[in-house]
Amino acid sequence: MEWKLDNDSKIPIYQQVVDFIEKRITYGELPPGSFLPSERKLATQLNVNRSTVTTAYNELRAMGIVESTTGKGTRVSTHMWGVSPTLTPNWRNFVEGGTFLPNLPLLRHIRAEVQQNENIIDFANGELGCNLYPHDQLQTILREQPLTHSLSYDHPQGYLPLRQAVVKYMKEYLKVEATEQSIMITSGAQQALHLIVQCLLNPGDAVAFESPSHCYSLPLFQSAGIRIFPLPVDEHGINPDDVQELYRKHRIKMIFLNPNFQNPTGTMLHPNRRKKLLSLCADLRIAIVEDDPSSLLTLEKKQPCPTLKSIDENGTVIYVHSLSKMIAPGLRVGWLVAPQSVVERLSDARHQMELGMSIFPQWLMQQFFETVPFQSHIVPLRKQLAEKRDVIVRALNEQLHDKISFSNPTGGIYIWGKLKEPINEKQLIMQSLKQEIAFMPGSIFGAKDGYIRLSYGKVDIDQIEEGISRLREAILVCGK
Repeated sequence: MEWKLDNDSKIPIYQQVVDFIEKRITYGELPPGSFLPSERKLATQLNVNRSTVTTAYNELRAMGIVESTTGKGTRVSTHMWGVSPTLTPNWRNFVEGGTFLPNLPLLRHIRAEVQQNENIIDFANGELGCNLYPHDQLQTILREQPLTHSLSYDHPQGYLPLRQAVVKYMKEYLKVEATEQSIMITSGAQQALHLIVQCLLNPGDAVAFESPSHCYSLPLFQSAGIRIFPLPVDEHGINPDDVQELYRKHRIKMIFLNPNFQNPTGTMLHPNRRKKLLSLCADLRIAIVEDDPSSLLTLEKKQPCPTLKSIDENGTVIYVHSLSKMIAPGLRVGWLVAPQSVVERLSDARHQMELGMSIFPQWLMQQFFETVPFQSHIVPLRKQLAEKRDVIVRALNEQLHDKISFSNPTGGIYIWGKLKEPINEKQLIMQSLKQEIAFMPGSIFGAKDGYIRLSYGKVDIDQIEEGISRLREAILVCGK
């Protein structure tokens, strides 16, 4: 069987390799027990990156088709095949079925390349660098504070002492009034969004979110059969008049917004638009889900704009907040603030799925709130992010002023750039990964070709200039 790479296919290259090997096994060209070539050798034979073959072999192992032994290599599985491979379940049909859709292939490919190649300068990741998290304070808590609470399942809404600490935090830093009954602790913001979509919406319901938006990269909306309509973002955020028009045409029930340092554009929803939006949605009875991971990451001396929730007088807003961008993504601790009836509904659904969150990360976060002055962490964090922002802005102006236009962000960790010349997006991604530099293409966020998102949160400050230099080389190669 001959290998043919289809660069125009929507199927990722690693998946094409999986299909090729699987067919060779099915047709008897690779019988049970036979060894596959090494990753390096097969990559050379097929003229693809070694990381692509690594991903393909991992997929085949996960499907139970091949097995690997340290020091011996990878071979076709023997214990599961019987007389013929056709006796096994067709796991591909199972994988391609179901209602929950996989991540976008391009997104999966970028993540796989970054995970497998430690030399890649990573402008794609939306997290902070390890040196920006409060490791010392967390280690002090673990060393000095006794864990006296039982490690059994806790209240469906989350660990009560943490909810009580969150009430104080929200009031002091976000100007949001809440009670412990109106708060539900979640495993990060994405779980909160998932529960909202699954529990408060029905298949066929219409919702709207910003365009571009990180929501386009989340398959949970399509998986739930939700109809999605865009709200264009300009330099002042969305226009409330667009919300009214979508309601008139499609009777949208809910809008999902990231009004402070929006992902990916970094824009701020204008104060006048905030007031008009809240009034309009209250009149039309449209629910607003405010996803707010970054409002405290202002990089200027002035105070950030208030959250929608803090000026909501009609109970229109469900507020979603996460500490991943500021304290520790691995703890997976976030929360939502909503009417008590909504919190009870979502808590019940989460309880059915997993009986409750782990107590330990909730306890650790509660101790952080109670024992560490938050300003002692957030102020240095803002300063370091501002320094990284300044370095990447200077590098872009010096090296790519003729290739990319962008706005200087006043907060958050993202720069949204527009290429000045038309370049094939997929080509640019592949060439950039060859140059060992990663970023997120605009299409992942619902934008047209020609846009890119650069995150300066995780990348080391000393690598930024080199990373922009590599990006310039990739653009020059693709622009020829």
